[in-house]
Amino acid sequence: MHKQLADTAVCGEVPVRYFLLEEQLEDHAAVYGVSVEYGGEEDSVRRLAGSREQVEALLAALARGSVTPVALRDVVEDWLLQ
Repeated sequence: MHKQLADTAVCGEVPVRYFLLEEQLEDHAAVYGVSVEYGGEEDSVRRLAGSREQVEALLAALARGSVTPVALRDVVEDWLLQ
């Protein structure tokens, strides 16, 4: 799995870092996910979509909202339902 810093934000004067996760499947297709780090906390959701552009748009929305690891899964669930 490859992890690449995609964006940063600030929540309560503490930086929040947003990462794009990329995995290669056995058939060589790529799938993408997200990871969020805030203080000593981290959470990630792997294999969200096969479209890098869709996941990059999600990462941008996460950064605009200063989403922390605690809320990541709820926000991603809402995003998947759209």
